[in-house]
Amino acid sequence: MALYRRRLPHVYSTTSPVFLTWRLHGSLPHNRPFDGGILPSSGSFAALDRLLDEAKTGPRYLHLPAIASVVAEAIHYSSDVLRHYILHAFAIMPNHVHVLLTPRVPLPILTKALKGITARRANEILARTGTPFWQEESFDRVVRNADEFEKIRHYIEYNPVRAGLASAPEEYPWSSAWRAGPQTRGGRPRPPEH
Repeated sequence: MALYRRRLPHVYSTTSPVFLTWRLHGSLPHNRPFDGGILPSSGSFAALDRLLDEAKTGPRYLHLPAIASVVAEAIHYSSDVLRHYILHAFAIMPNHVHVLLTPRVPLPILTKALKGITARRANEILARTGTPFWQEESFDRVVRNADEFEKIRHYIEYNPVRAGLASAPEEYPWSSAWRAGPQTRGGRPRPPEH
């Protein structure tokens, strides 16, 4: 496993499953100690995730079906077509994204592709220019064993339930747990009707 460092240490390359999280730029209150990036310890990560789930201010663009759809399509495209990784689980929250995957390319290539295309498309939808869409750094954690893999999958797929966005994981359309039958189009989520 190769590592690299920006502001935080990151996994560069591994053949093990990885838990990735990234968030919208400016999604945390400026008075919080996490404003420079996501901290690597599990306690800090859990606290950060709770802050993101409970945020009353900051951008929440991912709650818009058009933008959540862009991110979901990019996640599937990077797995199915580009074959950058094997996708195990994901959840697109209003201001952050969780993904559990096994990389086939170095993580910086994978995250640059996902964040780059989704930022461009989301900014087009929002008619925004000159403003970052995603926070620059991401959180990554190599999964150590099968028990941890299942705990992380459960954590990801139940995040919408914990955040009050759905009463069960399979009811949330922007997650790998979503099972809405006729609501799907080609195995991909279709935005909920309003």
